[in-house]
Amino acid sequence: MMTCEQAARLLSDSLDRPLPLRQRIPLRMHLLMCKLCPRFLRQLLFLREAAKKYAEGEGEGEFSLSPDARERIKRSLAHQSKEVPSRKNEK
Repeated sequence: MMTCEQAARLLSDSLDRPLPLRQRIPLRMHLLMCKLCPRFLRQLLFLREAAKKYAEGEGEGEFSLSPDARERIKRSLAHQSKEVPSRKNEK
């Protein structure tokens, strides 16, 4: 039985090269039974398409954030960094 880690590696590889039949069949079986790996594949495909559009200069407007959204993200990150203890203090 294929693990999710193996499936993730093959899904990533499949974006760069065709997989041989001996890898495609177990991968498809895993995708039919797993709830998370098909989501991972959709995320990979989305990121690939977004990177392609951005590299071609088409996606710049799609990925811009409003000033309000940028501020909310900054506040959220600042809040999270306060909650996570520093590793320097752990020994």
